[in-house]
Amino acid sequence: MARRPTIKDIARRAGVSESAVSFALNGRPGVSKDTRARIRLVAEELGWQANSAARALSGERSGAVGLVLARPAHTLGVESFFLRLVSGIQEVLAEARTALLFQVVEDVDAECAVYRRWWAERRVDGVLVVDPRTGDPRPALLAELGLPAVTIGEPGPPAEPRPRVPAPSPVPGASPVPAPSPLSSVRADDAGAMAQVLDHLHGLGHRRIVHIAGLPGLAHTVRRIESLRTEAERRGLGPDHVRSVVTDYSDAEGAAATRRVLAEPHAPTALVYDNDVMAVAGSAVAAELGIPVPDRLSIVAWDDSALCRVTHPRLTALVRDTAGFGRLAAEELLSVLAGGPPGVRESERPRLEPRDSTAPPPAHTDS
Repeated sequence: MARRPTIKDIARRAGVSESAVSFALNGRPGVSKDTRARIRLVAEELGWQANSAARALSGERSGAVGLVLARPAHTLGVESFFLRLVSGIQEVLAEARTALLFQVVEDVDAECAVYRRWWAERRVDGVLVVDPRTGDPRPALLAELGLPAVTIGEPGPPAEPRPRVPAPSPVPGASPVPAPSPLSSVRADDAGAMAQVLDHLHGLGHRRIVHIAGLPGLAHTVRRIESLRTEAERRGLGPDHVRSVVTDYSDAEGAAATRRVLAEPHAPTALVYDNDVMAVAGSAVAAELGIPVPDRLSIVAWDDSALCRVTHPRLTALVRDTAGFGRLAAEELLSVLAGGPPGVRESERPRLEPRDSTAPPPAHTDS
């Protein structure tokens, strides 16, 4: 039976000390960039793999970070946002030789239970937290656990702190559980994006606009709804002209919401959808109802994708670097794990790209 290579084998071949190998392979400071690269190359040549169980017992890092998604399972297969986000996260983690542990759960309570289990089992070194909520219980829990985290999107106000979770049984020689610390975050400029959308539609002459929003209670849904209201009021438009309706992000609910608002006596002349899938579904409903886009109805998608570009007519959309958003989050978490202070990073502002789905409303439209 072949013998597994050890840190001693790597040190001997690389011509360095065993402690230098440990520093390099565990992402700790203490070795130069060139030495770290040489050690990792030798480790790869020898086929060395970390023993995660032994590393957990010693209090060292697990070499993995976690991502839990609490969303209705039926919405995941149709929404491209998370695929692009995870691709950016994985790009950074792969370079750092860090694994991504991913789990889908039904609700936030289940998500919190996963964090407790991962922490107790030392399965992950830190977590990436998506879909911040108003009154979110997760920041307080993660602070109590001392589990490093980065919130993707601006977090809502924290919930009341939960009772401190008992620490796992001490292991001889293990590092102490770190003290609670504030969470890092990566922010998106939803207010600036919504201002671009309203500038475009108002400039074309639209005065009746409905925002087909996502899940209620998510911080970014609340932020977009509030931004829409603020931008509408700035242009002299009240809630009888511009408003939001919430959905679960799915094509089915996007289509149903579209049918409802287009059946109203004073139907909107423009619809803004919180993702590409709902926007495409809305465009299909308009075609089914005999409402031409953009001659009688303008459509804007919040997230650009290939769907928006191949649909006829091509959909006006907010173009943003979603993969870059994920890269920022992963970089921030790795920085915190390396000992850096928690921080806030701003993602690149989305850019509205007008296409074939927006035009001035019909001349006879009432205001």
